[in-house]
Amino acid sequence: MRLFCDLHIHSCLSPCGDELMTPNNIAGMAMLKGLDAIAVADHNCARNLPALSKTCAAMGVLLLPAMELTTAEEAHLLSYFPTVEAALAFSEEIHACLPPIQNRPEIFGPQQVLNEDDEQVGSEDLLLLNALSLSLDELVKRINERGGAAVPAHINRGSNGLLNVLGFLPPGLEIAAVEVTREIPCRADVSNLRVLHSSDAHYLENMLEREVSYEVAEKSVEALFEFIKRGAL
Repeated sequence: MRLFCDLHIHSCLSPCGDELMTPNNIAGMAMLKGLDAIAVADHNCARNLPALSKTCAAMGVLLLPAMELTTAEEAHLLSYFPTVEAALAFSEEIHACLPPIQNRPEIFGPQQVLNEDDEQVGSEDLLLLNALSLSLDELVKRINERGGAAVPAHINRGSNGLLNVLGFLPPGLEIAAVEVTREIPCRADVSNLRVLHSSDAHYLENMLEREVSYEVAEKSVEALFEFIKRGAL
């Protein structure tokens, strides 16, 4: 079955995410755009996933639980999980690896935790944009051990893309997929990896249209997760 997806979106929990990126707005926009599945991957935190799981279910859109982690090298690494509970557990685990630097909403933006009615029920005090104290290798290992799938984010774009941080894809890194920005040439050989294309949307209007699709076994979160975890082989 072919699923049209956008597997890298930020909610208003990310300080760089627009305040209109609420659970209902994200799920509603995904439905209006005809997307079958999305992944909301906030920076270093998964606390908006419970609300998003409810709003996506109400809109008939699959939600693949995710986060966008910042490694000690300051590379961005997507972490996908088969369940919201698994993502939340890993979110709590890595929270201790954030530096003790408080967010300043007036500078970086608020970090809002919302419920399924888009009501604020909390916030994150530590600045989520900071790098974790875990290296790329350590994070990939932990994600794999917790049953997740580690996917370097936008490897060919920006100062946090892996190719710009390290200059190469590390050999032996236990990943099965990478995210590549379509509009920019990719100088790495990714022929043996699953290649994902996403929006990295911080605003509703930047979410993908019905333009990127993947062939999976069935229309389910489990099948989509296995598609990524299994890789191209």
